[in-house]
Amino acid sequence: MSRATSGCATPMTVVVPVKDDAVLLEGCLSAIGRQTRPPDEVIVVDNASSDDSAAVARRAGARVISETRPGIAAAASTGYDAVLTGIIVRCDADTLPPEDWLERVHRAFADDPGLTALTGSGFFYDLPAVRGRLARIFYLWGYYGGMRAAVGNVPLWGSNMAMRVDAWREVRRHVHRHDPLVHDDTDLSFQLGSTARVRYDPRLVVGVSGRTFESVAAVRRRFRLAWHTLAVNWADSPPWERWSARIASWWRRRRNWSRGAVRRGPRSRRPPRG
Repeated sequence: MSRATSGCATPMTVVVPVKDDAVLLEGCLSAIGRQTRPPDEVIVVDNASSDDSAAVARRAGARVISETRPGIAAAASTGYDAVLTGIIVRCDADTLPPEDWLERVHRAFADDPGLTALTGSGFFYDLPAVRGRLARIFYLWGYYGGMRAAVGNVPLWGSNMAMRVDAWREVRRHVHRHDPLVHDDTDLSFQLGSTARVRYDPRLVVGVSGRTFESVAAVRRRFRLAWHTLAVNWADSPPWERWSARIASWWRRRRNWSRGAVRRGPRSRRPPRG
């Protein structure tokens, strides 16, 4: 599941961490195989699965890497480490992306050379309609709103995100990859920092499983992991420090823009957004 890299196109590698998810993984890889802009490579990181997840990945043409250390943070980090250049695109084994998913991701980075990372939204394809809409409103919108305040930047969502390889290399030694209790996407968002150019695209939408809501215990576990992730990262950099750095960065960019606008004259572009 790869294609020859175009001479002018930025290569894109899809990384999918998996543990005992062979059935859903097969659907995910099938959807990736139907992309209008095919990936240059698909890497599936097998996190000590006891089912045939690795065999499913190989049949689909993906490169399989084994990571025996427990936790999605370890598996995802190992996959990112294996990407040498271009754009890392991340999804989960239960993700079902539309056919133009990678095309949209590629266009976003091509149109904005300063973009560090990109993320989007999702819907729960296996929940009843009303329950699925409520889950999307309270869970996904709550995640982006709450975590943005906590991180001091747009938070990444592991089911639908992408970042430049260079950005990963700058933070790879700082992520808590050996902690199986962190949410890897939130932890990565903390490490990228409050001044990184991270964008949320509401049109970048994928389907995901609603199994998170299959029981009260499952929901509670996700919230426990979220609080653990916040505690680990706030110990190093509390939110007020992160927002101070973000605001200071914005003022520097605005000041630099203003100085340039004086030189450029009245037809200069509008000032940078925060």
